[in-house]
Amino acid sequence: MCSDGNFFTGVNVENSSFGLTVCAERVAIFKAVSEGFRDFRSITILSDTFMPYPCGACRQVMAEFCGGDFEVVVTDGKRFETYKLSHLLPEAFRYNRS
Repeated sequence: MCSDGNFFTGVNVENSSFGLTVCAERVAIFKAVSEGFRDFRSITILSDTFMPYPCGACRQVMAEFCGGDFEVVVTDGKRFETYKLSHLLPEAFRYNRS
């Protein structure tokens, strides 16, 4: 969810070569960025079978595009857990654009 209330969705895009698979979190963020949105508030990650914590690649993309105060909500439809990205990825690598 962007700060202005816009929502972008994503799904896992699987590939036989696992390294080419793209997670739903990155799909949603990349869709938003490609539409010109860069001010993010939170992401909700849902799985109906397990608590879907974001993978390392997704955490790094969130760090680059969303920042440490970004809210990450994970849910299996029954339980909800909320984290700040800085908790899930402390000392994240960030490219200095200046």
